[in-house]
Formats: sequence, C-alpha cells, structure tokens
Amino acid sequence: MSFNDDVQLDTSQVGSGGGGGRPGGMVVGGGVGGIILLIIALVFGINPNDLPGGTGTDPGTGGSGQVEPGGSTDPNAFAECKTGADANRSDTCRVIATVNSVQAFWAAELPRYRREYTPAKTIIYTGSTQSACGTASNQVGPFYCPLDTQIYIDASFFQILSDQFGSSGGPLAQEYVVAHEYGHHLQDIFGTLGKAQQDPQGANSGGVRLELQADCLAGVWASNATQTKDAQGTAFLKPLSDKDIQDALSAAASVGDDRIQEKTQGRVNPESWTHGSAAARQKWFTTGYESGDLNSCDTFSPATVE
Repeated sequence: MSFNDDVQLDTSQVGSGGGGGRPGGMVVGGGVGGIILLIIALVFGINPNDLPGGTGTDPGTGGSGQVEPGGSTDPNAFAECKTGADANRSDTCRVIATVNSVQAFWAAELPRYRREYTPAKTIIYTGSTQSACGTASNQVGPFYCPLDTQIYIDASFFQILSDQFGSSGGPLAQEYVVAHEYGHHLQDIFGTLGKAQQDPQGANSGGVRLELQADCLAGVWASNATQTKDAQGTAFLKPLSDKDIQDALSAAASVGDDRIQEKTQGRVNPESWTHGSAAARQKWFTTGYESGDLNSCDTFSPATVE
C-alpha cells in the first residue's frame, strides 16, 4: 500500500535510538515477539528484571537497576523523511508514515467508543537500544512496552522477516507490523492487556487471543487507511490492491507460531503457542479488514480462535 507522494510526515511522533543498548536486559517479545512475560510481571507485582532473561540489575544502567527508555527526540534524526514520496522509497520513512496514519485514524475513531486516544511514540533504532521493558533488538522483534507506552522497531527487522521467515517484502507487510504494535497500545488504553495472564500459552490461550486481537485491530486500520488524512487534509494512502492485502496476509502468516516453530525447531507444539497459528493470524486480520469495525475484534468470546 503506497503513500500519496505529497502527504506530509510528522517526525515528532517517532524517536531514534541505537548503539546504546547492551544484551542482558530483560528481553520480552513484542507484537511479533510477545509481551506476555511482562504482563504477568505487572499483574502479579513481580520485578520485570527478575523474569527469565532478566538480570535483576540492568548492565546498561550502571548498576542502578533502573532501565532508561531508549530514543532521541533529535529533530534532525529523520530529516530525510518529509513526504509520502520518501515513505515509498525508504523503510524508515515508511514506518514514520505508518505511525502517522495509524495514530490519526485511532485518534479520530476512539471517541466513537467514548475513549480518548493517547499518542504513543515509536522508537526506530539500529542494533539495540534500551526500553523501560528491557533491551530492544532485532532478536526480540518489534514490541510495545506498556511501562513507557512506546513502540520499539529496528528497521532491519523487515528484511529479517522476509529473508528468514518468508514474508512478503511489500509495503503493507511492513505497515501491518506497525499497526499490530499500535493494536497493543489500544489494548493498553482499553485496559485489556492483563487478559493475557489468564493462560499465557496454548492455541486458544489468553496470550494468543490478545495477539490475534492486535492483528484484527491492524486490519481495522487497513480497512480505513485510505480515508485517513494528514493535518493538511491529504489522504495518507492510495487505494489498496489485491496484492497489498496478500502482502499483509503473508506477513501475518510468517509470524504464526506454527510457522516459526517449524522453521526453528522442526516441529509444531500448539501447547506452547503465544501468538496463534498462521491461519488464525490471517483470519483475524481479515476479520478486521473486512468489517472496518473495532467491535469485530472480540477474540476473547469465541470458544476457539481458529
């Protein structure tokens, strides 16, 4: 899905980071990797640094035990990202344009549900950086951190998604990932993130249902994206094509638990799933896209999510 060339990008909605993070902090998966361990920690009052993978005292904080969020607000960090034309040629600028589009849509949409949208910044980093939830790196994947209400994305992740997991490299495949993470931010606003702790693993677990709901919310954004406009009244995105939708479905399938397990372990174990199967992820993105309605994204009521 391409951006209109003359749409204006707002780089104040993103920050930059990279090089400062060091392996060893608490690593939690994101929208593509999962935030389940963090949610369990918050619900049960556990220090996140005491979770598996945590260090108790983060090595990047000089022993203080306090993790400083990553990201710079340097206005020149994304000087090359000014218009939709820039977004169509650069992964980094495309992330910024998608952040702008997603936030513009939900800011206008949530009042219909008697909620006010609170903006969330996206930190675009290189290599690794620190979040309030621990170290962000492309090994973790993009994720939403509810402790600092920021999203963390290494722009190189999209190449990894394509090269290692077989996702389409098309624009909507990348935009889907960003929209999914903002789906987690919406869950934070609606107070549903804690539902993941009900049963964090399994094909129909609370953890899986949370992730599939974020997929559905990404589909709702995609359904409405071509009508969403920038501050000057220019639509962010051009009309979707069939190929655009296939790109998004390809990305959704490539991060299905069954696909990832088959590639990394050579076997599939549904009892350990935290995000849902490729088929379920495609199903719920499609549900959101075809309805265009947040109310269609109730993944917690059905007996099964498949």
